Amino acid sequence: MTTPEHFFNEQCKAITRRWFFKQCGVGLGTIALGSLLNQKLFAAGKSALINPLAPKAPHFAPKAKRVIYLFMAGAPSHLDLFDYKPQLAKFSGTLPPPELLKGYRAAFINPQSKLLGPKFKFAKYGKAGAELSELLPNLAQVVDDIAIVKSMKTDAFNHAPAQIFLNTGSQQFGRPSIGAWTTYGLGCETSDLPAFVVFSSGPKGTSGGASNWGSGFLPSVYQGVLFHSQGDPILYLSNPKGVDAEMQRDTLDTVRNLNLKHFDITGDPEITTRINSFEMAYRMQTSAPELMDISKESKTTLEMYGAEPGKSSFANNCLLARRLVERGVRFVQLYHEAWDQHGNLVADLKKNCKNTDQACAALIKDLKQRGMLEDTLVIWGGEFGRTPMVQGGDDGRDHHPNAFTMWMAGGGIKPGITLGESDEFGFNASVDPVHVHDLNATILHLLGLEHTKLTYRFQGRDFRLTDVHGELVTKLLA
Repeated sequence: MTTPEHFFNEQCKAITRRWFFKQCGVGLGTIALGSLLNQKLFAAGKSALINPLAPKAPHFAPKAKRVIYLFMAGAPSHLDLFDYKPQLAKFSGTLPPPELLKGYRAAFINPQSKLLGPKFKFAKYGKAGAELSELLPNLAQVVDDIAIVKSMKTDAFNHAPAQIFLNTGSQQFGRPSIGAWTTYGLGCETSDLPAFVVFSSGPKGTSGGASNWGSGFLPSVYQGVLFHSQGDPILYLSNPKGVDAEMQRDTLDTVRNLNLKHFDITGDPEITTRINSFEMAYRMQTSAPELMDISKESKTTLEMYGAEPGKSSFANNCLLARRLVERGVRFVQLYHEAWDQHGNLVADLKKNCKNTDQACAALIKDLKQRGMLEDTLVIWGGEFGRTPMVQGGDDGRDHHPNAFTMWMAGGGIKPGITLGESDEFGFNASVDPVHVHDLNATILHLLGLEHTKLTYRFQGRDFRLTDVHGELVTKLLA
């Protein structure tokens, strides 16, 4: 609910130079002053209010100007992809040590279930000898360009709250996502496309739904826009039969003028969101077809990603993500909901890695060869890890919040390093633990935003992405 204090603050934002001279000036002096002042100043004041996504200055010089977040929803098994544990392999089929399970809660299995060793072979790659599973041969080729974090931990162990927690800093619905906070803090460098774009692939949608990319209590202009990867990126973008460009423009101008009159009276920021959405859709009718036509990419690029024009896939989404940030979009998030392996672990991990590994590595290569990796932050990971204990006979793992792995690249991240460790069974983050709040604080820092200062007053207090937590992970910084 909007509080009187919040409404007053928004009304104050609506008081412009133009409003001051219109309401507070009297007599011939006003007329004379108005004739002397540059009318462009008035237009600029109104425009700044109408376009809350105009570029804004960061708190300090950023390392990253934009973000591509590869969200592997469902939670990949760190133990089978990144975090090889010889002891887990050695004691596979035995009960875990009792001291390891003290106070531990699992989502679905009995914590006393037997240990399950890694299902795939591992090898060392790159100058630093980073260990990767045989399922990630393409990532192995760019391992010197990424930083692997093996000591992630979270507070949630079920999908929806864990996904929302990673994205919003809270397990409860209603908080702004990290993409929304980013666009609120920095605005956008394009007026022809949304500032925050979302794609979804995999056999089902995300458990956390649209809350993963929502704006919460921030004005809704900052929320993510879900794109389709084939055809029109959003529904009803094309004009219906009988509506030509001139008719549409006349209609939009009329609606815009009515909304502006309402905005002058109320100062409601949602009116500016409405104006922006109509105008954005109009501009996208020109920009979107060119954006979505990946057939214009070179054959070499398409083959590198494994992308196929006209089809819907994670590979196509990765290529579209590059095309979006290339055109000034601030934050692109790709969800691939396919990693919830309670059973059928071996077959599903093979399938998931086949569908994603090539495109993830291609994105790093492509950004690097275009000179964009240095100021584009790429993030890969899911909402938690998987248990060292078995579920589903001998071919599954349960949810596990105590330790999991993510990787990052570009945008001020130190390349070619592995940060942190889990214990000998991959159960707890034991060296350099990185909490979700720490990760989010670091992402904002790389964008030039101090996480304790990026706030929004709501219901009587200042909220932020990291709540009252979060420490900068300095060992990740280049």
